[in-house]
Amino acid sequence: MFKGFVEYIKGAYEELTKHVVWPKWDEVYRMTIVVAVFSAIFSIFIALVDYVFRTFLQAYYKLIKS
Repeated sequence: MFKGFVEYIKGAYEELTKHVVWPKWDEVYRMTIVVAVFSAIFSIFIALVDYVFRTFLQAYYKLIKS
């Protein structure tokens, strides 16, 4: 059983080092910037939606309470 595990690790290491095509660093950098910008925009959008719903619900509950 242990021998099979060692063979699996060796095969996985060989696959990752010799057969996988890794992206270039400039591509990784560009995609990281894209993800960061998208995350910031999405966060702002979610915050705005949250603010609108909160304002609406506060006004609605205030209207019902009075």
